[in-house]
Parts: sequence; structure tokens; C-alpha cells
Amino acid sequence: MKTDILGIQFDNLTREEAKEAGAALLRSPEFHYAVTPNPEFILAADKDLEFQKILNQADLVLPDGIGVVYSAKILGTPLKGRVAGFDFACDMLDVLNEMGGRLYLLGAKPGVAEEAGRRILESHPNIVLCGTHDGYFKDSDPVAREVAQAQPDLLFVCLGAPKQERWMAQYGPETGVKLAVGLGGSLDVFAGTVERAPEAWRKAGMEWLYR
Repeated sequence: MKTDILGIQFDNLTREEAKEAGAALLRSPEFHYAVTPNPEFILAADKDLEFQKILNQADLVLPDGIGVVYSAKILGTPLKGRVAGFDFACDMLDVLNEMGGRLYLLGAKPGVAEEAGRRILESHPNIVLCGTHDGYFKDSDPVAREVAQAQPDLLFVCLGAPKQERWMAQYGPETGVKLAVGLGGSLDVFAGTVERAPEAWRKAGMEWLYR
């Protein structure tokens, strides 16, 4: 069920429901992509209708930002809650680990994706890390071909918005991946180069302030 928040069609799901929906996408043969808009996304999409269209065409649109949840409540169309992109990524890694699936990490500074992958495998030993690439590239075509050759099931695209969403929409289908997720700076958190806000801050909806 979709909920319109200032022009963006959000999936009104709990975190557990989002995990189930993502798992279904991961187990299907076609390409899918998920986006995690926060208030900055909404403001940008209001001025960039192409970006808005890309967000609304995603297979999953999850509210990453307590501001989105508050806005929904004020507008009289409340959401079940926030589903942070990082939490969704962790849930997808758990599903992929159960599947024994293949993971590709795209984005961040040189070396970050590799370290993120190493740490992910420590806690998810059944995942196959089939490739990494930093986010400092100008030509997307060879990167998309490299991803396709690696044959991943799950692709984390961490290029920042709106670049990562545009990249998934344009190049995702040719990668052959089952699920691509736009995740901003999440690879830095997985790699340990950036500390995530403590749980108390996250529960209070103040993760943005901690960052």
C-alpha cells in the first residue's frame, strides 16, 4: 500500500514487512531497486521531476528519516514508522546469508568497499562477496559491465542522492542483479570509518542530529 507524502509514493511498511518485501524481490528473477528517501530527497524531487519519477518507480520506497514520518502524520496520512536504509541493508544481508547469495558493493572512497565487505563477511559467512568498486568513476558503462560479470544477487549502490538513484534506474537492469539498494554513506558505516548514532538516538528520531 502506497502513501503519498509531498509527491513521493512511500510503501507503508514496518521494518519487518519491508524485510519480507525485500526478501521476495531478492528471490525473484527480475531486476528491482529500492530507495530510502529522507526529507532532503523530497525537497530535491519537488524541483527535479525526473528524480521524483525515479523514486516513485522504485519497487520499494522506504521512509529513511524521522522528518518523513512526522510529515506524514501532519498530512493526515501516517506511516507505520521509519525504515532506515542502513537497517534495511542489514536485513537484506541476513536474507542473502540465508540464501548463500552474492553481494556487490559500489561506492565510497577507494578501499572503503573492500573493508566493508570484509567486515560483512565476518558476520555473514555464507555470503559470496563477488566484487567491489569505489564511487570515483566518470564512465558508468564499464562499471555496469563489471557488475554484470560478477553476477551478484544484491547490489548496494552508495553514490549519494540523486546520483545513486539515477544510476540504479539507468544501469541496474543491465547488471542482472535481483535487488539494488541506494544507501548513501552506509559503506562507511559498514567499514567502520563512520560511527552510526547510538540506539537511543535512533529510537528518539535524532540520528540526523548525531550525524
